[in-house]
Amino acid sequence: MSTKLRSHGKSVVVWILLAMLIFGLGGYGVSNFSGGVKSIGTVGETEITVQDYANALRQEMNAAAAQFGRPLRMEEARAIGLDRAVQGQLFGAAGLSEQANRLHLSVGDEEVGRQITSAQAFQGPTGQFDRTAYRDMIRRQGYTEAAFEARLRADIARSILQGAVAGGAVAPEVLVNTYTAYLGETRDIAFAEITEDSLPAPVGTPDDAALQAYYEAHISDFTSPEAREITYAWLTPEMMAEAVEIDEATLRETYDSRKDEFVQPERRDVSKLVFPTQEEADAGMARIAAGEATLADLAEERGLSATDISMSEQSEADIGGTAGAAVFAATDLGAIGPFETDLGPALFSVDAIYPGEETSFEDARGDIAAELAAERGRRMISDVTSDLEDRLASGATLEEMDKETAMQLGHIAFSAETTDGIAGYEAFREAATAVTAQDFPELGNLADGGVFALRLDGITPATPIPFDQVSDRVSEAWAAAELMRLKKEQADQVVAALEAGTSLVDQGLEVRSEDALIRGAFVEGAPQGLAETAFATEPDKGAVVSDAQTVFVVTPMAVHAADMNSPEMQQLSQTFSSRLGQMIGNDLVDFYAAAAQSEAGITLDSAAINAVQAQIQ
Repeated sequence: MSTKLRSHGKSVVVWILLAMLIFGLGGYGVSNFSGGVKSIGTVGETEITVQDYANALRQEMNAAAAQFGRPLRMEEARAIGLDRAVQGQLFGAAGLSEQANRLHLSVGDEEVGRQITSAQAFQGPTGQFDRTAYRDMIRRQGYTEAAFEARLRADIARSILQGAVAGGAVAPEVLVNTYTAYLGETRDIAFAEITEDSLPAPVGTPDDAALQAYYEAHISDFTSPEAREITYAWLTPEMMAEAVEIDEATLRETYDSRKDEFVQPERRDVSKLVFPTQEEADAGMARIAAGEATLADLAEERGLSATDISMSEQSEADIGGTAGAAVFAATDLGAIGPFETDLGPALFSVDAIYPGEETSFEDARGDIAAELAAERGRRMISDVTSDLEDRLASGATLEEMDKETAMQLGHIAFSAETTDGIAGYEAFREAATAVTAQDFPELGNLADGGVFALRLDGITPATPIPFDQVSDRVSEAWAAAELMRLKKEQADQVVAALEAGTSLVDQGLEVRSEDALIRGAFVEGAPQGLAETAFATEPDKGAVVSDAQTVFVVTPMAVHAADMNSPEMQQLSQTFSSRLGQMIGNDLVDFYAAAAQSEAGITLDSAAINAVQAQIQ
């Protein structure tokens, strides 16, 4: 058995458990394992229990689900190797635990108790350790108190061992310095675009033979994609809305209930600075009026920033009182006041004015009616969904659904490029891509509350479009390709002249420059790889770099070695040294865990693993 796991970085059992308790176990329905099989394998005498494996696998699937944006099925987890990664992690951790046991590493009850009572997941509403919550949470995960505390004790011991193995890892100084110097090097470069105007001759006009040859050489560009001939029946809220009438009273009532959406009062960006006394507020306003200070200056003198006194967008009601009325009576931007507020006398500054907006009932009526009709249409579809499903399950054809229900029949030649009509719905696209000729129509849901069912009638294979139907496209594509060929040809000649001693300027090109260019930088208006190419090119030499439409020539003018004594390079060196040291330490732990596994021996129970996976839905 050669299972080897990355075991460093966290206490595998307790922190996985705490993470699940805190963030939830959404969607995987795994109950506690209490059958005859207790473990999925061992390293020496250290077992990996089925409960540990279930919890760890479930947590990794939850993490993957967060990335995918949907729950992950077990077969998907296996397809991306998630199950094997979890097994590797657990067996690696077990190898370290086995070695810790052989070395008699452990911690006392006091440390175990401290870890448990300080865990946020086990604290009650008062912020104190709640034993009832503790017992309930670990019980739901399949642990007794004794079993959980034994796992925690083993995790702490393993962490001590990991620290001892990795603690002395130090990045080699020569490697750190070499890499820092490499990253810190900068270059001064000159570059120029090869444009159509810089070509010695314009792009020619192709004859019919040249176009035909281009068409045949690039036939995939002029081929209709495979089309799936699909018949479908669908029903949308919009279709149902055609038969829905919303009375005037309901429209008016809806408008009134949502008045805040249609009537927006004037709002203003406002800053406010409150003073302890009226005299200080008056003195501050006098300084502003005399041009000696701004409201922001006065705030800064009192240890506040402009952000601290900003109130952003405010309505008159938000400010309230006489101050609100005064602020909204001001016709110009700038400081005003002082005015009395609940906190004392204050100066205000009107920083921006946003006029109020009002949409009348008559103007909003159409949108409201459409929204209410669509909502009623969704409810009507929901009411008939069961009947539609029953009809399809009983063998009704799509044509019969069209005649006997409100669903409407349609046909589409569907491909990856089709986006019109029903093909604009992602649910339909997924179903249309997956359906086979053997599938019976089933009801599916659309994002707007509609429903659909479909049938695959046949597949039209990808077919070249006749030349005479795409001759204009062929001509345009040939011209674009020929222009790029000529640009690259001219760029090669520019590079040759450059290396012979003729500068880019002397070759009549519009030259740009960048000083102190760093590795991986993006140069605006140039291909993405220009900086990378510049660093791969010797000084006073030239290179061609291009993307889909542009061609550039770049030449390094000067190379500046990294200033290893600068604060930036010192910080970079420290960061790289720390991270490399961590990586080396992690690798040492991995090697140590692998050696521990080899020495102690591994057993693996595939049946137990399959049993756990079978219960994860």
